[in-house]
Amino acid sequence: MNTNFKVPSGLIKGVIVIAILVLLGLNSFYTINEQEAAVVTTFGIASATTDSGLHFKIPFVQKVQKVDTTIKGFPIGYDAQTNNSIEDESLMITSDFNFVNVDFYVEYRVTDPVKALYASENYEAILKTIAQSSIRAEIGSFDVDSVITTGKSEIQAHIREKITRHLEQHDIGITLINITIQDAEPPTAEVLEAFMNVESAKQGAETAVNNANKYRNEQIPAAEAEVDKVLKEAESTKEARINEAQGQASRFNEIYNEYKKYPLITKQRMFFEAMEELLPDLKVIIDGSESTSIEKLLPLESLTGTGNDN
Repeated sequence: MNTNFKVPSGLIKGVIVIAILVLLGLNSFYTINEQEAAVVTTFGIASATTDSGLHFKIPFVQKVQKVDTTIKGFPIGYDAQTNNSIEDESLMITSDFNFVNVDFYVEYRVTDPVKALYASENYEAILKTIAQSSIRAEIGSFDVDSVITTGKSEIQAHIREKITRHLEQHDIGITLINITIQDAEPPTAEVLEAFMNVESAKQGAETAVNNANKYRNEQIPAAEAEVDKVLKEAESTKEARINEAQGQASRFNEIYNEYKKYPLITKQRMFFEAMEELLPDLKVIIDGSESTSIEKLLPLESLTGTGNDN
């Protein structure tokens, strides 16, 4: 019995042809999902296909690279797996020279698959570098209170603008979707305690200022009333002094006018008035005899009998 079996050469050729056709068929079509985009290169020239579904390509001539266009993200300042802080990324200094740990989460999406693949070697690494630079610059322009408490929304908005502007300049085919502050706190428990003490002191200072303002608002009307009273009293005293001075000046003028008319008589009258004021018990006797012109100053009690009898 002849056991030699020889396969016909025609059959072999047919199998080879069929295999080649199957291989060509398998390499002629590719599928794109809804959240993907394909970059097709033809002799080194790249073009993008973004429509989902089944697409044709020339086997062995065109190559296809798929790019995920879903929203992706990465943390800055902490490990997403362990949630542990990465101080090299999170530790920053504020405008008032305080240290603070700030964690961020960055979200982005590929919007130009060709540029994402060929304009840079690693677009996510570039985005992270841009984000870190923008974050440090912005945190450095705010004080620690704003970073930890009231200024987060403003800080996020400013950082988003910076990153977007840098991405437009680099044009690497990705778009920033959002960047958010996950956490912001002083770097250590001791610093946190000190920060809380400072906050308490600030609140105490604000309370003291408010109380002082309240006291001032209460005291100012009373002080103004007292000032008004003093001014009125001073004005009244001034008017009285002026009137008194004017009266004395008028009296002096009258005396002076009389003096000019009768100098001697005026001098004598003024002398008698002065003596009466200085020595009220002194009595004046005027001897009008022609033999003398000297006035005699004597006590009258001895003549009138009102004094003590000796």
